[in-house]
Amino acid sequence: MRLISCLAGLCLIVGAASAADVDGPVPPKAAVTAPARPALKKPIEAERLQQALAEIAELHRRIETEAPRHIGGTVRIKDISSLQGVRDNQLIGYGLVVGLQNTGDTLRNNPFTEQAIQSMLDRMGINVRNDLPSTTGGSSQPISLRTRNVAAVIVTADLPPFVSNGSRMDVGVSSLGDATSLMGGTLILTSLSGVDGQTYAVAQGAISVSGFAAAGQAEVLTQGVPTAGRIPNGALIEREIPNRSLESGPLVLQLRNPDFSTAVRVADAINDFSYRFYRMRVAREQDHRTISVIRPPRVSAPRFMAEIGELTVQPDTPARVVVDERTGTVVIGQDVQISTVAVTHGSLTVRVTETPQVSQPNPFGNGRTVVTPSTAVDANQTGGQIAILAGTNLRILVRGLNQIGLKPSGIIAILQAIKSAGALQADLVIQ
Repeated sequence: MRLISCLAGLCLIVGAASAADVDGPVPPKAAVTAPARPALKKPIEAERLQQALAEIAELHRRIETEAPRHIGGTVRIKDISSLQGVRDNQLIGYGLVVGLQNTGDTLRNNPFTEQAIQSMLDRMGINVRNDLPSTTGGSSQPISLRTRNVAAVIVTADLPPFVSNGSRMDVGVSSLGDATSLMGGTLILTSLSGVDGQTYAVAQGAISVSGFAAAGQAEVLTQGVPTAGRIPNGALIEREIPNRSLESGPLVLQLRNPDFSTAVRVADAINDFSYRFYRMRVAREQDHRTISVIRPPRVSAPRFMAEIGELTVQPDTPARVVVDERTGTVVIGQDVQISTVAVTHGSLTVRVTETPQVSQPNPFGNGRTVVTPSTAVDANQTGGQIAILAGTNLRILVRGLNQIGLKPSGIIAILQAIKSAGALQADLVIQ
């Protein structure tokens, strides 16, 4: 709006100046003389014109500096990095799931489940032991429990940073014994502890299972994983984990994919932003993974992290080829290059066929039945096609490999041979 008003004022000033230039004496034929107009003060109008132009230039500069800074970028800084010291903490616990429809643990095969049930009932004041002494004269023996509605489970959770007492988080539940399904079960109160042995949360609630299992006398149908599930907001945080204060010391960013070029680009982007708005350069790359950032004094750490997190950079990806021989998957990076090389690939197929021959003796002879092996070996070698590969980018390289008409297994063998020949200008990672 200020830009529009300045433009309108500029038009009025220019129009007034134009009108002043065309004013002249009244023609003699006019009968009525108009009142004399005051003389235009041209120095004052020129000063107003310069002031309006200065305001327009200032507004234009603000529009350019306050425009979205992600235009022309590729990836936001907060998507490729994390703040050092701000991380999740893993929790684990052992518990029982009740309410299963005869799909729980077999207590005879899982003694830990039976012991957990007995301990839980003892804490509730329920006697699960015989009052009569044992036949050997020792202490009383526990009652043999028989139930298939209970399963022993391991409960896991990730405790986020900066959470307070009373907050909730999701938990995962996985069967520990031979239970066939946790569908319809409820996790009873389970404590979750960290690596230091301290209890930080307690979990309880109904389990959500995505898979199912149906069994009959002759067939079993299973879809998904019915022995694992989740409890949304099933854990209640009871103790906070002390976290590092963001207001003290520098902020250290860690790249998820370490690279020197990416670290330098991130530091440059942060310095450009901080110098534009705070008149100081605050970022410095330490190595190929970490960037140290000093918080400006006039802004809080969370606000400054939110501002630099929206900045975008072009990350540098290494030239790499990843091969998974188990699934036949080949992933080729964008900057992979292959020097000019001639490739021929042919397959050799050897087929061995065993056909046993049975020799029967005469009806009244003294011979016996003899099985004579018969083996047929057939070898077939298909002619290989010669192709010249020379790829300067990913599109040309893939086109050259497709011209040979190979399966993924053949492409994997060719890439390994090209790497051995020194023509593959990239890292070859075999999984």
